Amino acid sequence: MSLAEGEGGWIAIAGLGPGDEALVTPEVDAALAAATDVVGYIPYVARVAPRAGLALHPSDNRVELDRAAHALELAAQGRRVVVVSSGDPGVFAMASALFEALEAGPAPWRDIDIRVLPGITAMLAAAARAGAPLGHDFCAINLSDNLKPWSLIEKRLRLAAEADFAMAFYNPRSASRPEGFVRTLALLRELCGDARPILFARAVTTAQETLHIVPLGQARADMADMRTMVIVGSSRTRIIERARGPILYTPRGIPDEAAG
Repeated sequence: MSLAEGEGGWIAIAGLGPGDEALVTPEVDAALAAATDVVGYIPYVARVAPRAGLALHPSDNRVELDRAAHALELAAQGRRVVVVSSGDPGVFAMASALFEALEAGPAPWRDIDIRVLPGITAMLAAAARAGAPLGHDFCAINLSDNLKPWSLIEKRLRLAAEADFAMAFYNPRSASRPEGFVRTLALLRELCGDARPILFARAVTTAQETLHIVPLGQARADMADMRTMVIVGSSRTRIIERARGPILYTPRGIPDEAAG
C-alpha cells in the first residue's frame, strides 16, 4: 500500500542515499511528495527542496531520541512525516532511534502507521565505486564511541579480524575524537599485518568524491574524516591493477584447504 495524502497521519523513515540525487529511490521521492513535515539532522533536511505545505524541522546530530519523539507527536496529530537519514535509515541511523522512542512513549503512538523506506548505504556505494570488496562475508562497525565504549569497539575489531571478515567502518574519525582511528589502525596492523588493502572512500557519489586504496601499513589516520567510508579487506581481498584505476574485490568462494 502506498503512502497517500488521504490516509491520515503516518511516518516514513527514509534513506536519502549517499549523496547523488539519482540514488534516492522512487519510493522515498513519493513519500517526500506526500509529506507535510520532514524531520532530521540539519544537513539531511537541507537536501529536501522546500515547497508550499511542507514544514522542515532540522535539528542537531545528538538529539536523535528527541527528534524521533517529535516526529511521533506530529504523526499522532495527523501529520504526514518523513524522518530523513543519509544512506539507509536502518544502518546506524534514525530507524532504531524512532523505534526506541516508540517503545518508551505513550501507548497511542503504537497505532501510528510507520514504514521504513530503505536507501543505499555509504558502505555499499563506496564498495561499488571501488569494485566489490564486500563480495564475501563482511561486517560493518561504527567507530564512534558516543553511544558505546571504546572497549567494545576494540573487542569487535579483534573478533572481526580473527574471523577474517572484510570490515566497513562508519564514522571513523571526528575532530573531537581523532585518537580512536589512530588506535584502530594500530590494532589492525597488529592483527592483519601491513599488506592488507584498505579503501578510503570520501564523499562518494558527490562532486567531492575521492578514492584511495593503500596497504594497511601505509594508512594514516588523517586519510579519514566523518565523510569517509573506510573498508578493510579480508586476507582474500585482491587488487586488479589497470590503466583506468585499480579494482578492489573479494572473491566469492574460499577453497576448503584455505578455510582452515
